[in-house]
Amino acid sequence: MTTTVEVDLKKKSRVVTHGPDRAGARAMLRATGLDDDDMEKPFVAIGNLASDVTPCNVHLDRQARKVKEGLRAANSVPFLFGTITISDGISMGTEGMKASLVSREVIADSIETVTFGESMDGLVVVAACDKNMPGAMMAIARCNVPSIFVYGGAIMPGNWNGEDINIQDMYEAIGAYSQGKITLDELIGMERVACPGEGACAGMFTANTMSSAIEAMGMSIPGAASIPAIDPRNDQVAFDTGSVMYDLLEKDIKPRDIMTREAFENAIRVVLAMGGSTNAALHMLAIAHEAEVELSLEDFDTLSRTTPYITDLRPGGRFVMSDMDKVGGVPVVMKELAGAGLIHEDCLTITGKTVGENLAEVATEPDNCVIYSIPNAKSPTGGLVILKGNLAPEGCVMKVSSTARLKHEGPAKVYDGERAAFNAVTNGEIEAGDVLVLRYEGPVGGPGMQEMLSVTGAMMGTGIGEDILLMTDGRFSGASRGPIIGHVAPEAAVGGPIGLVQDGDTITMDVDARTLDVNISDEEMERRRAAWQPPTPRHTTGVLGKYAKLVSSASRGAVTT
Repeated sequence: MTTTVEVDLKKKSRVVTHGPDRAGARAMLRATGLDDDDMEKPFVAIGNLASDVTPCNVHLDRQARKVKEGLRAANSVPFLFGTITISDGISMGTEGMKASLVSREVIADSIETVTFGESMDGLVVVAACDKNMPGAMMAIARCNVPSIFVYGGAIMPGNWNGEDINIQDMYEAIGAYSQGKITLDELIGMERVACPGEGACAGMFTANTMSSAIEAMGMSIPGAASIPAIDPRNDQVAFDTGSVMYDLLEKDIKPRDIMTREAFENAIRVVLAMGGSTNAALHMLAIAHEAEVELSLEDFDTLSRTTPYITDLRPGGRFVMSDMDKVGGVPVVMKELAGAGLIHEDCLTITGKTVGENLAEVATEPDNCVIYSIPNAKSPTGGLVILKGNLAPEGCVMKVSSTARLKHEGPAKVYDGERAAFNAVTNGEIEAGDVLVLRYEGPVGGPGMQEMLSVTGAMMGTGIGEDILLMTDGRFSGASRGPIIGHVAPEAAVGGPIGLVQDGDTITMDVDARTLDVNISDEEMERRRAAWQPPTPRHTTGVLGKYAKLVSSASRGAVTT
């Protein structure tokens, strides 16, 4: 075969397309529609997370096809393949929710397997739902071939009695219904309009938190993180990926050239400034692990102390991601932070330009309604904090952007499992001042660290949400709000102190001091530890059993590699 300029871009795929001994491989490729010219072009994988199981992903085939068209137009050969997704919003509160975080690892493994196994020169992933996105980024970091992330976009809000509503309101409405505050007809009426079509959850929940973080890190096209799913601009972004990818291939810019320690700090700053999901801590640690970047839970707290909270987005505020898009999106937040010296502007991005060069093209100023200027910040510090103490020696995560309760002391009411805690809330067992301890839902104990939106939604819907404290070794939906603490580590199932708490113990939380403690003596803690027995594993076979045997602590990102 003749050598052309394009062959220089085939750093991986030449092993399957060049030489007489690859005639068999080329024969297979010709059967998929390739011709002689295609054998000389770079091969780019497109990981497509499209699925009918969730509105977050139901439309992604359209965008994946646009990516394919764009790659073809940019003189590359696209190879589309699919992988899984799990809908947190649908499985929430069921045994199936335990598969959600597990799916992150399956997604990462599957994308890596295809990209590595088929010797791809580049990788584009089109994703939307919560675990799609970190799973995609973990695979991108592992494979370290030129890569781009494409976000499917957020859902538009629904409308109920003239007010915008979204999935957060539905879970809180369930709590309200359980207390007779709304009727069944009202609950069903809300259900029918809350999710009007395609797209990931509307607020600054986990999907939009991760889309914002990925853009801030430099791994997606600037401005794309906030475009609604139904907006035609998404198709153009998907098509434009082809030319951006070709430029990455020509310049040999790989993910780890972009995903540096400084890039992670930029991403974390943006999450903190936007009041993002507690899940960001879990996922950013996991992505950094795959990128071989040193990052710790403490880094989130260190950065939070100097990062202003400058957006008014749900669940803690008034607006959703489509509102964010109208006022300029993530670039406006980044430019405001950069003006205060809080962004590393010399970081490289997929555009081939630095963050600073990209931000120089941003003329929009904060509107001081959805996005605030730093002098008008909602808070001088960020939306997440990390607490430690005798209940969380390895740390835990609290979203302070969604609550005014920064100190609490009260008696523990202990529940082993999410369903028992949900029933306790809806049955009126939890009273103002209580500390609801929800345990054995960590990475190993769940297994799978399911989200607790059913519980937190019920807490807020019943009206007691701001008057109690919830702590768990599980995690929360980005739509959760109130005084809630997750990712308590070590978890109960491996002998963590949260598993030693007893009903009536006094628990103290202090955000200013960054502490979470149970008020018992060290001697009593050791006595309980000596008497503790590990529970029988809930799943010992299949994907959940395998996950439980491999997974690390939440304080390390709950990774399995």
